[in-house]
Amino acid sequence: MKVTILGNNSALPAFGRHPTAQVVSLFGDLLLLDCGEGTQIQMQRYGLRWRNLQHIFISHMHGDHYFGLPGLINSMSLLGRTAPLHLYGPAALMPLLQQILDLANTTLSYPFSFHPLPDGAGLLADTETFSVSCFPVKHSISCHGFLVQAKTKGRKLVPEKCREYEIPVIFYERLKNGEDYERKDGLLVKNDWVTIDGPEPKRYAYCTDTIYTDSFIDYIKNSDTLYHESTYLEADKEKAAMRFHSTAMQAAQIAVEANVKQLLLGHFSSKYKEQEPFREEAATIFPNTIATIEGTTYEI
Repeated sequence: MKVTILGNNSALPAFGRHPTAQVVSLFGDLLLLDCGEGTQIQMQRYGLRWRNLQHIFISHMHGDHYFGLPGLINSMSLLGRTAPLHLYGPAALMPLLQQILDLANTTLSYPFSFHPLPDGAGLLADTETFSVSCFPVKHSISCHGFLVQAKTKGRKLVPEKCREYEIPVIFYERLKNGEDYERKDGLLVKNDWVTIDGPEPKRYAYCTDTIYTDSFIDYIKNSDTLYHESTYLEADKEKAAMRFHSTAMQAAQIAVEANVKQLLLGHFSSKYKEQEPFREEAATIFPNTIATIEGTTYEI
């Protein structure tokens, strides 16, 4: 699982930074989290093909998190997309998009499904390889965070043991699913003789536009990577609270409380030119902190 940052600034583009958007890549699928202005341009710039994009998740109705949607969904239609697209967002989002499409007399070339976010937490998407759930954060309007969880591919084979017990390759997939193997001579080869536990599935938590609060800690606990907004530095923490945003140090405190392994910072205010001070402040509390750079892909 990887995440590519397409935009990591707050409402106003500044210093080469764009409004919020990022793509999570896993098992060949692309998931778009928020869609600020210029997202389709950023996807082209960094080699992310929309043909693999099937799910888009919008956290809330502030424009820097969804103004890129009309252009993206229309461009995919103009280019002849036929694969279905699923959009998850606040209920008010779909009437707005529909009005834009209707005014332009646009008929999309692909099946398009809208799924409104619940008032609280809930499961949004559930496939064979991943799931995405949402949970409420605390902002000036209704806003959700997202948790992307990869699904395990089953147990891990021990090849030399499989050969020792003369298990045919055709049965390997069933071993990964936990089955035992009965040989022709009647010997029942127990699954745990030839497999070991597979790696723990990766968890990526996305928390943007929220005041400092521990109200959603239980939803993101033990995530491999946490992306948390850090709109301001600590000197502006009063302004952060007034505008329902967080500082870099507050994001780091959430990372500590949630027992995550890695912290990514973003949603920087346009008042700051440099990003390194955000990392420096957060690292005093949580050392494994990265101030994200647009166009960079981070391992989860």
